[in-house]
Amino acid sequence: MHLIWQEIRAALPLIVNGNPQLFRIIWFTLQVALIATALAAIIGVPIGLAIGLGRFRGRGILHAFANASLALPPVVVGVFLYALFLPHAPLGSLQLIWTRRAVFIAQTILALPFTVALTAAAVQALPRNLLTQARLLGAGRVQLATLALREARIGVVAAIIAALGTALSEVAAIAILGGNIYGYDQTLASASLYEVNGGHYADAVAIAIVLLVLVLILIGGLGLLQQRGNGIRLRFRTAT
Repeated sequence: MHLIWQEIRAALPLIVNGNPQLFRIIWFTLQVALIATALAAIIGVPIGLAIGLGRFRGRGILHAFANASLALPPVVVGVFLYALFLPHAPLGSLQLIWTRRAVFIAQTILALPFTVALTAAAVQALPRNLLTQARLLGAGRVQLATLALREARIGVVAAIIAALGTALSEVAAIAILGGNIYGYDQTLASASLYEVNGGHYADAVAIAIVLLVLVLILIGGLGLLQQRGNGIRLRFRTAT
């Protein structure tokens, strides 16, 4: 305990005094987390709605794949994308390996299963008669999807929270694709790993404290939004 307290005492001045490198890492981490989560929500929520509401062939397989992808190890994603982005690989011409763009792509892919699978689960948990009644009242596909999104909003926000948590804390894919290059493409999580490997434990603890506070602020804020959101009110015309 004495050693832990000693490292925390050494780490606090790095945060309080405004270490420039630390703030650059914080800013990049926020960029990665927010952009990756936003892209995952834009792509994943409609897919989750389609799975939850749809009656198309292959829906069950797609849903099972979405659920299974929740357990996809980040290192597998990193290795797979690395193999695609190598200079002589199929996507090598894009020159993405060891760049910030590769970090954004990896984090978006890792966040996507949460927005898809959890949105689908939230929609499927809605009372059956709710959507049936909406159809009888003349709701079209867009109105039906909007109604489902409104009624399942707590579950959808939970999906976004889970995606944001993944985007904030993932390390393996960033280290593989971005190279965890000092001062360039490090996030708080990967920078903490870098400092531990280098034996700079006070720096690693400072980064870990900032990451914990950031997670509490962002996810706590989304949690409050989840509790207080009133949703979107819809009116349907009676079918004629």
